[in-house]
This record gives sequence, C-alpha cells and structure tokens, in this order.
Amino acid sequence: MAIWHLDFDIAAINALRANSMLQHCGVEFTAKGEDWLEARMPVDRRTVQPFGILHGGASVMLAETIGSAAASLCVDPAEFRCVGLDINANHLRPVSRGWVVGRGEPVHIGRRTQVWSIVIRNEENEKVCVSRLTVANIPAR
Repeated sequence: MAIWHLDFDIAAINALRANSMLQHCGVEFTAKGEDWLEARMPVDRRTVQPFGILHGGASVMLAETIGSAAASLCVDPAEFRCVGLDINANHLRPVSRGWVVGRGEPVHIGRRTQVWSIVIRNEENEKVCVSRLTVANIPAR
C-alpha cells in the first residue's frame, strides 16, 4: 500500500528544484515506489571536496533532500509542513566520478514526527553513505 498522501509524478517534484541548491548541484529525482523515493546527484566540480572526492556535505544534502521531500509527500500540505530535526550520516567509501543515487525509505511515519533511512550508492551499487533523517510534522500556517 502506498504511503503517499497525494499521487505525484517525478516531473512535478523535479520542477520544484528551480533556483535552489538542488538545481545548482544537479540533483534529480529519478524514481518512486509505494514506499520509497529516489534521486541522483553527479560527482563533479559542484559536489567534490578539494581532494576530488564526493564532499560529505553533498551526501548529507542529497540525503536530507530525499528524506524531506518524501516526508512532505506523506502529509496533507494544507495541514502540515515537514522540517528537519536531526540528520546523521556515515560515509563509507569515496567516490570521485559518475553519479550517486540515494533511496529514502520510512522507518516511522507518525502524526508528529517521521524518521527516514537514506542509503546512497555509487554506480557499482556499492554503499557510499547511510543516513537517518528525523522530521517534524508542524501545523501549516
């Protein structure tokens, strides 16, 4: 059973990237399932650190992007806004080229909070980063 409050398509989600960090860093939402959301990000001059490998902050930005978007799609936007409370990340291996793909899946979807697990993989399907995001569902104003 799908967890999404409203049906959505990937093109609609990608349209929200305009004039944001997501557009600047090349983040693209790529796929969805009944209980997961996926996005990819290039490993290039915009997302690497001075040693030429994927910046840990870029991985965290991708993880928070996926988790926040997914959380927002699970609530009625007329009633709630989803805001990040806490994020952690473990960086498991370096990436110096290509793309990384993150997939967010819910750990908990509650009335007041949500917890999302995001796993980022390289093009060889190896885990690059594992992250957990906690989100608050706050009343819309």
